[in-house]
Amino acid sequence: MLRSLPLAHRVFLERAMPILRDDVRIVGVAAGGSYASDSMDEHSDLDLVIAVEPEHVTAVMAKRADIAGALGPLLGAFTGEHVGEPRLLICLYGPQALHVDLKFVELSDVSTRVEDPIVLWERDGRVTAALAQGTARHPQPDPQWIEDRFWIWIHYGSSKVARGELFEAMDSLAFLRMVVFGPLMLRSAGARPQGVRRIEHAAPALADRLLATVAQYDAHSCLRAFEAAVGLYRELRPATLQFSAAESAAVEHLAARQRVRRPRGQPPVRSVAHR
Repeated sequence: MLRSLPLAHRVFLERAMPILRDDVRIVGVAAGGSYASDSMDEHSDLDLVIAVEPEHVTAVMAKRADIAGALGPLLGAFTGEHVGEPRLLICLYGPQALHVDLKFVELSDVSTRVEDPIVLWERDGRVTAALAQGTARHPQPDPQWIEDRFWIWIHYGSSKVARGELFEAMDSLAFLRMVVFGPLMLRSAGARPQGVRRIEHAAPALADRLLATVAQYDAHSCLRAFEAAVGLYRELRPATLQFSAAESAAVEHLAARQRVRRPRGQPPVRSVAHR
């Protein structure tokens, strides 16, 4: 185990690992996330991959909650369909709250992964052998995919401001940070492009730029945030893209909303005309 492993995490693993080893249906356990990168702290989750014998996958999946409950005082758990990973069981253990992700996978599926985990225990080297059948590959942002969508997202967001649906407009800005700006910034910093996760540490100078895209519950604030989003995106996108024909229309729509919404006495906002 890591030297930096917090006490609560260490206690959980010391209690859980013998139980998992005694289950003949389980081939091995590996740890990913901040454990694999040796960057854990007291706020870290435990991300465990539990490799299962192929003939027992169905039975284990049906009993995941029971397995999780045997590992410690389980306060609550739910499956990960909302993040596109139904094999994942997201757990909160007590008495000191500890977040543990248990991902149950068939042994042959271990090779398909976004990172290289640390094997904590395995039977006859089988998890290590399965990992050797593939390489870790984290999904990378596709700049053209983003370009084809970005301006429609801008138009959508500014339309929500025009209709007075400010909470939805603010959600749209958060979506852009998660899907567009975070991944592009993190990739440029050589970090894993996973939303805006750890961006303050991986790309602090770039992260400061995101503040301008955070809006208050105010129409003018939202429009300024969308304007900032446009400027930031134009700086981040590669010049080699095939630019979307929707750009001009979306920018003009945003500018029109700014002209209508500018409060009395408020100086005009900087133009977002195409540069």
